[in-house]
Amino acid sequence: MRMGDAGDSRSLNQTDVSSSSYSSTIFTNYPLIASIVAFTIAQSTKFITFWYREKRWDLKLLIGSGGMPSSHSATVSTLAMAIGFQEGFGGSLFAAALILACIVMYDATGVRLQAGRQAEVLNQIVYELPAEHPLAESIPLRELLGHTPAQVVAGCLLGVVTAIIGHLITMTTSQS
Repeated sequence: MRMGDAGDSRSLNQTDVSSSSYSSTIFTNYPLIASIVAFTIAQSTKFITFWYREKRWDLKLLIGSGGMPSSHSATVSTLAMAIGFQEGFGGSLFAAALILACIVMYDATGVRLQAGRQAEVLNQIVYELPAEHPLAESIPLRELLGHTPAQVVAGCLLGVVTAIIGHLITMTTSQS
């Protein structure tokens, strides 16, 4: 029997294709929406916390990296959990999302954190150069690149909680 024959269990009829294509849109994609919400909460938290401490607004904090909590960690942990809730925790899609989340969080506390610390040292060296030195007028390097382990854990917890709340909302709205 060839693929596509009427008896083939893998063949799709027109109603299966059209219902799956149109019932799921980007606006009902729970893992995507939950991840965007987690990112927004994490970035807004940094923005509001900075305003509370410094009594001034810094719009760069809404999209910049670094700080508490880690929005990268919140985003990828929400994505992994939401995929787990939606597709099952035993599937390959969840495994891929979990590995991606681990790599992102490891990178945030490793390479990116060390690059930020190196930028601090280099900026201090340039600051101490005599005014006539060609590098004395260099634009300072960005120092807030990575995260401390506490910032990554906080972002991860924010992500897990966001995914759980999103899952509960999804379950209650689908039962209505």
